[in-house]
Amino acid sequence: MERPKVVLITGATTGIGRETALHLARLGYDVLATGRKAAALDELRREADGLRLDTFVLDVNDAASIAAAGVEVDRRTEGRGLDALVNNAGFGLMGPMELVTEEDLRAQFETNVFGLVRVTQRFAPAMRRRGEGCVVNVSSVVGLLTVPLQGVYCATKHAVEALTDAMRMELGPFGVRVVLVEPGSIRTQFATTIKATVDRYRAMESPYGPAFDRYQRQLDQVDRTSPGPEVVARTIAKVLRKRRPRARYLSPGRYRVAIWALRLLPTRWFDRTLKGAMGLTRKALADPAGRRR
Repeated sequence: MERPKVVLITGATTGIGRETALHLARLGYDVLATGRKAAALDELRREADGLRLDTFVLDVNDAASIAAAGVEVDRRTEGRGLDALVNNAGFGLMGPMELVTEEDLRAQFETNVFGLVRVTQRFAPAMRRRGEGCVVNVSSVVGLLTVPLQGVYCATKHAVEALTDAMRMELGPFGVRVVLVEPGSIRTQFATTIKATVDRYRAMESPYGPAFDRYQRQLDQVDRTSPGPEVVARTIAKVLRKRRPRARYLSPGRYRVAIWALRLLPTRWFDRTLKGAMGLTRKALADPAGRRR
């Protein structure tokens, strides 16, 4: 009987990570779902009753937590290591670069970039020594272009794109597949986290109030019209099945044409398109009396 493939997923308590953990377990993978909140992990384990899914706490910002997770994986796999690693842990904040705090800036990079590298450095060597394995890094469509009011989050995902490209070329000769999955607008709790920072920055005295209001409406529309995280979970499952996956997978795939078209625009046209969409025009930012702030 073939041994089930062992997959570790970070950030598995909500959204894409949670749905991916359940989906892969239903497909017969031996899933190790991790996250920071023990109570949420317990709830996930109860939902997965009867499936090959177990959970343990892993904080990607804590070196000791990563080391403990490594010991646990080695114990469970008898030193063989993971068949696949899904780096999904991350979160989003928004705010204009003029106002974003250094604390927010550092927190975004700590989790979205440094955490991903720490976890990969712990688990990729076993794959390299074995000559097989797969690392899936969950990026975003904003790793391919920059959206105003999301500059810091976009910067972290641009970093993930570059780091993954390097990993793919470095680990590829040893038989380790490294793949980017780039979700677009997905209905998850991610939007709720973003809304909290929208409210915080809206409370400040700044000229960006009208843009915040428009952004809030866009987030509400995401909740109403966007697909759920199961779309991305299916994409990740497809990647894991392929012996020679592509370097990048947009999810949903319908974004491919739009991203391609936007990236072909001259910079001035691209800026105009994005500024208009985000309410960052002189007219939109004017106060009710029509004066400039």
